[in-house]
Amino acid sequence: MPHKLKLNFEQILEENKNKIFRICRIYATLPIEPQDLFQEVVFQIWKSLERFKGHSSIDTWVYKITINVCLRSKLNLDKINNKTERFESIHFTPIEKEIDVSEQEKFKYLEECISTLNETDTSLIVLYLDDLSYKDISIITGLSENHIAVKMKRIRKKLFECITPKIK
Repeated sequence: MPHKLKLNFEQILEENKNKIFRICRIYATLPIEPQDLFQEVVFQIWKSLERFKGHSSIDTWVYKITINVCLRSKLNLDKINNKTERFESIHFTPIEKEIDVSEQEKFKYLEECISTLNETDTSLIVLYLDDLSYKDISIITGLSENHIAVKMKRIRKKLFECITPKIK
């Protein structure tokens, strides 16, 4: 690797598995389950790791792969079964913690509203909700920071209009 960065697959996966799974949950549609998307993302990260050039942070690179895999799976539902590689040794267990029932309900409403967005807007809001900067989102999506700022304003307005009647 020309960038002299020692990349450890297991460490990268451990540090990013929660955000990968969150994104997979947003994009999962029957018959594709979040776990299937997660496995495909992990496989693509593993397969691409030696080509990582270090032009962005490893976290940004992982986001880009995750978003691309999730978008591609939505477009190719009929082909996904032939491409999915299983890593039986990798298990993801979401963190179990007590969550207020009203908070769970609000989260459910937010997921429902996000599911009404187009693919580009969904990608942007998922990355935004994971506290990525517009610069990082720009690197991942290829959109300019200004374009992202304008789209985010519109997306937040759409989500606000969607979720407000549900939480009253």
